[in-house]
Amino acid sequence: MCVLSRAVHLMMLACAVFGAAASSAAPVRADHPIVGTWRFVLPDGSCQEIYRMRQDGTALITSASEVAETEFVIDDKPDKNGFYKTSDKIVKDNGKKDCTGQVSEVGHTVASFILFHESGNMFLMCLEASMDACLGPFVRVRGEET
Repeated sequence: MCVLSRAVHLMMLACAVFGAAASSAAPVRADHPIVGTWRFVLPDGSCQEIYRMRQDGTALITSASEVAETEFVIDDKPDKNGFYKTSDKIVKDNGKKDCTGQVSEVGHTVASFILFHESGNMFLMCLEASMDACLGPFVRVRGEET
């Protein structure tokens, strides 16, 4: 499994989905596994990212000094291999650097595939519906729900 920062992941996905249609927020069911707060820690432990995924289809993401808001669309059910296709668009950003020293671009849209651990408490974010190039694990943060 490849562990990448969110910024590197976004850059890689930009190549894969260049020209993709913009996503817009789409509410998800209250018990959708994506709803909640998730933490990703860089492998060296130097920085963490927090993703607050809301039922209304928006997310608040913090990474180092960066604070970004996104709108996302995610499949209601996984495909036969367990992957949920998702699209995420950055709608606001405070212009500060994330864990990799990058600043996210407002309007940028990416597509990815989410694979949940059977416990529902971790997931990987992948470039394709395979585990060949994934970011993670994202670990559910209890007590800090959206």
